[in-house]
Amino acid sequence: MSIKDDMVVQFNYTLRDEKGDVLESNEGREPIAYLHGHDNMMPGIEAAINGKEIGEKFTITPPAADTYGERQEDSEQRVSVKHLVGAKVWKPGMAAVVNTEQGQRQVTILKVGKFMATVDVNHPLSGRELTFDIEIVGARDASDEEIAHGHAHGAGGHHH
Repeated sequence: MSIKDDMVVQFNYTLRDEKGDVLESNEGREPIAYLHGHDNMMPGIEAAINGKEIGEKFTITPPAADTYGERQEDSEQRVSVKHLVGAKVWKPGMAAVVNTEQGQRQVTILKVGKFMATVDVNHPLSGRELTFDIEIVGARDASDEEIAHGHAHGAGGHHH
């Protein structure tokens, strides 16, 4: 069964940096599940998965614009320290999460004072040439409810 729009796809991945060092992996855990064709996955990953079959393993290095995005210069912002999530004491270089109107956003601490911090709002992996090792472990036609909701339900997907 070839992967196409309106299918729930499950896959395992390992993310490597420019040197080949592993940055992330879901090996030994639940596969990632998403609704294909509904902008629920990085464009570069979704494009590579399109047309693949269950059991296929492949490696891709999509452009940064199709994964975490290009780095945007002058993307510094001052935020109240009380809005940073992830640690009690902050130091430059640390990753933090900030809740925004568009949802959670990962930022990097550049400078921190007693009440305010200067953060880089670029994703920490933006602008980098990253390689993904992917294995398609499952796929099925999405339910009408999943299509209406715009995301996968169940194991590895969204829970209501």
